[in-house]
Amino acid sequence: MTNGYPFLEKNFLISRPDRIGDVVLSTHLPVNIKAHFPESKVYMLLREYTRDIYVNNPYVDGIIIFDQKEGIFSLASKFRDLRITHALMLLPNERINYALALAGVKYRIGSGFKPFHLITNVKSVYRRGYDRELNEGQYCSDMLRKLGIPVNSEQSVIYLSDEEKKEVIKIRKELLGDCRTLTGVHYSSGGSAPNMPPEEYLLLAEHLKKMSSTKVVFTDNVSSDKIKEAGFTFINENLPLRKSILNFAALDFLVSASTGTMHIAGALGVKTIGLFCPLPACKPSLWGTLGNKARYILPDESYCSRRCPGDPKKCDFAGEGGIDHVRVSNVLREELLS
Repeated sequence: MTNGYPFLEKNFLISRPDRIGDVVLSTHLPVNIKAHFPESKVYMLLREYTRDIYVNNPYVDGIIIFDQKEGIFSLASKFRDLRITHALMLLPNERINYALALAGVKYRIGSGFKPFHLITNVKSVYRRGYDRELNEGQYCSDMLRKLGIPVNSEQSVIYLSDEEKKEVIKIRKELLGDCRTLTGVHYSSGGSAPNMPPEEYLLLAEHLKKMSSTKVVFTDNVSSDKIKEAGFTFINENLPLRKSILNFAALDFLVSASTGTMHIAGALGVKTIGLFCPLPACKPSLWGTLGNKARYILPDESYCSRRCPGDPKKCDFAGEGGIDHVRVSNVLREELLS
């Protein structure tokens, strides 16, 4: 018996077929598993477009791509071939749940209460009843604790190879020019969070451009003609995620709404300035970055009672007490001078 389990082989599957920010907030799990079970194997089950977040992670033994069309029996066969013994289902998924049960995975931990968890006798971690505010990444940690695995670190980390680190140095040198700091501005959010309109981000960039000490670049994958015409560069335009990750790693600061982009930058140690809504489902205590230096900008307390549209995704922070380029610029100026 080792560490409370009556068998030597321990092969973990962490299932997170989710969006970028959610996946980044799970990156601390493998290192904690390996710290407790050094001889174990850890596999990630991810969507294709998020796999680059875990590339070069020294604590992950393999990445399985989740195909939305793949059948239960095919998935179960993969899990059996890998001899999975423990599964953490960070995002409830009925097909994955049944495939794990069919594969004979003994220790299965799920998130929340779902009827298919009950049918397959999954142990669940519940979020209701908490009297303290936890980040999404910290909720993920509770699954490890459910298995008796101590959590020593909850810092999000994206790992770079030695060659990639050299490339980051080269990228930073080329982008910086004669400036001392490199600031990324990310104007889009994919409709996933409240956000300033693109025009405010352009005003922010023009305001920052007047500060000779910092170089401003945009980090969106899709560019804006209006912003381009103003003379700003989109360093990640049409690039694959891993290439974009290297560009993010070259930054000193990133300004953005609460998006996956913010979490990528935070996991690379970049200082982030995030625009947030105070509603319970959107607030920074739940969706902020873990491990880096971060500043969060929220509207004034009275703003939401006066201007809230009822749907956070429709909020543009406009009006008195909201968030605009001047307010964001003042926060970034404080950081640059500190």
